[in-house]
Amino acid sequence: MKSFHLTVSVLAFAAAMPAAARDQIQVTGSSTVLPYATIVAEAFGENFDFPTPVVEGGGSGAGRKKLCEGVGETTVDIANSSSRISQSDIDLCAQNGVAEIMEVRFGYDGIVFASDVNGPEFALTPADLYNAVAETVLKDGALVANPHAQWAEFNPNLPAQDILVFSPGTKHGTREVYDTKVIVAGCEETGAMKAFMDGGMDEDAAEAACMKLRTDGRNVDIDGDYTETLARLDADKNAIGVFGLSFYQNNTDKLRVATMNGVVPSAETVASGEYPVSRPLYFYVKKAHIGVIPGLKEYIEFFVSDDMAGPDGPLAEYGLVSDPELAATQEMVAAETPMGPLE
Repeated sequence: MKSFHLTVSVLAFAAAMPAAARDQIQVTGSSTVLPYATIVAEAFGENFDFPTPVVEGGGSGAGRKKLCEGVGETTVDIANSSSRISQSDIDLCAQNGVAEIMEVRFGYDGIVFASDVNGPEFALTPADLYNAVAETVLKDGALVANPHAQWAEFNPNLPAQDILVFSPGTKHGTREVYDTKVIVAGCEETGAMKAFMDGGMDEDAAEAACMKLRTDGRNVDIDGDYTETLARLDADKNAIGVFGLSFYQNNTDKLRVATMNGVVPSAETVASGEYPVSRPLYFYVKKAHIGVIPGLKEYIEFFVSDDMAGPDGPLAEYGLVSDPELAATQEMVAAETPMGPLE
């Protein structure tokens, strides 16, 4: 029998639990992480004497908020996230008695821009995306409401095709990376950021202005998962959608991927840092549930094992870029080390 060191939080949890505690791990959060977590959960159910964990989507931010609702069998154990937890999440957790959280980084993913497989090729830059979807752009030295109707209007090397971009909605962790690494970067490249600041805005206000996207139908926020984006793109062959690398790699029969700054997105270019739009993937564990919810520690260890998250594991086959520092994550999980303050 494996013995557990019972912390004060675990003892408090156990005292509040009925005799027959929940025996099935509950996971929620990121639609990007969802397929990876599903693969792990199914393999876990097949290889361990624990029930298969219940894994649901709903978005990174929504998942982290659920994690922070409190401690006990009516609350979730794990939140999947394609963006890092925020201080506001940590504060909410603390207010609701979730004192210790384990941050588990298990790999990397790229954010790609893809169009219909039979459409023209796109060689994009952040400046191109900004000029396509921003609410306000710099034109002839002045900030104006975005007038662009076709890609070729601001870049003659792009197709003379109507602009329609399906962007990730604000519930998705993808949106945070999209905003910072594409939209704000493009705002800077076009000179719009400087123009906002020259007009009297401080840097934070200028970034917020950069991230306001047009609402005239040329940009459409998608609150659902990537399958909804793909369905929208299938219905309008002129659109460009924003996807996770792994989703694209599993739909190459339907999608043609764009380059970004001349780099083709791939596991290799994401791992090397050459592809500019990549992000780490996480899941967050409520430490108070370890030792109380059966199989939770085993599930976490299994998820980050070489057999699952290593470069030759099934998650890599699906499209995950394995974390070069996976061994350190494994040690952290084994020691049940909670995360420290955000840096």
